[in-house]
Amino acid sequence: MADRKQLFPAPRLILAALVAGVLAGAVAVYVSESGSGNNAAADVAATSGKDDAACAAKAERAKKVAAKATGQVAALLPADPPQSLKSLAFNGPDGKPMTLADHAGRTLLLNLWATWCAPCRAEMPALDALQKEMGSDRFQVVAVNVDTGDDTKPKKFLSDIGVATLGYYRDPTLALFNDVKTRGLALGLPVTMLIDGEGCLIAHMNGPA
Repeated sequence: MADRKQLFPAPRLILAALVAGVLAGAVAVYVSESGSGNNAAADVAATSGKDDAACAAKAERAKKVAAKATGQVAALLPADPPQSLKSLAFNGPDGKPMTLADHAGRTLLLNLWATWCAPCRAEMPALDALQKEMGSDRFQVVAVNVDTGDDTKPKKFLSDIGVATLGYYRDPTLALFNDVKTRGLALGLPVTMLIDGEGCLIAHMNGPA
């Protein structure tokens, strides 16, 4: 138990440095979309091409950030090209549907995990520590559980390994994982994505973060 906080200390520090790099290069002004309710899907469809074009212009920045990934997070790949992930959907801590667009203006480390995934169990304390150290109105770790079924197993899993800081995000339908897989970003679990405040994918990695 005493060594729990020491799990994957180097990757956590490297990820913190990468996050800092994204924050340093963040666009100063972010214009938030106000669409909601029944108009949300139409708004996303109408702006997706524009969003992807804006994200694609960040290719060099993505390469520079990913180039700093070393050691156990050397598998972090630059987005090629960066794409908008604002439409990725899941349930928030309150159980209500949300998308990444709801985190506008905040750099995110998006992680997909499941209780049956051994590497997920190994990395979760490091992600929890990263959120505790760096979580703010400018950065958040969003760890989304993709177990099917109810909340019993995922909540017990987090309790058993002592996770206390991460918010509880869920998608029991596997729609989120399939969306990410269709985009060529996921081979299995866990999968981790570094996303800037405009919803642009900067880098991604399969395997423990």
